[in-house]
Amino acid sequence: MKQDRKRQNIKKRPGKGLKRCLLFLLVFAAAAMALIALNLDRLERAAYPQKYTAEVEHWAQEFGLDPMLVYAVIRTESGFKPKAESGVGARGLMQITEETFSWIKLKHAPREEILYEDLYTADTNIRFGSYFLSRCLERYGDVPTAIAAYHSGWGKVDELLQDPAYSQDGKTLTEFPYVQMNLYVYKVTKAYGIYQKLYTER
Repeated sequence: MKQDRKRQNIKKRPGKGLKRCLLFLLVFAAAAMALIALNLDRLERAAYPQKYTAEVEHWAQEFGLDPMLVYAVIRTESGFKPKAESGVGARGLMQITEETFSWIKLKHAPREEILYEDLYTADTNIRFGSYFLSRCLERYGDVPTAIAAYHSGWGKVDELLQDPAYSQDGKTLTEFPYVQMNLYVYKVTKAYGIYQKLYTER
């Protein structure tokens, strides 16, 4: 009887080999999870890169912008292609139309010899785009509303702000009724959040 009880007790106790195996599995699982997280971070950084860093950082600081917002606009507008051109003639990294270029030049660089063709140059394009974005933020004080204005113009946003269906206070848009405007605001704000998470929230 005593020998049988000893045998039963031995069977109930987990052996050292089993404990080591479980410990190994836990360590392996933790290492695998860390590796997966690292690879996901790398994949996200590849999908949301920081390019033209010197220009973005310089002009964002010059005009009081969060560089992550500038990156988000560039990624959405052109995918970081300096020679990009839209169907309506918007040019370069931040996709500036000729009409907007003329307004920016008048306000920001009236005495400089800068031509519309210069928008294919990264520094000029980011400079002008950042200036206009800063003016949109200064005018509306709200990122989604400012982004809508960057995309569709101040006149269109001002018109929407007068409609209670789209703005409760006449200062901030809560709805974006046009398909392209709504999609653009969604893309930029999503990219902005991801850029903040990847590069600033550490």
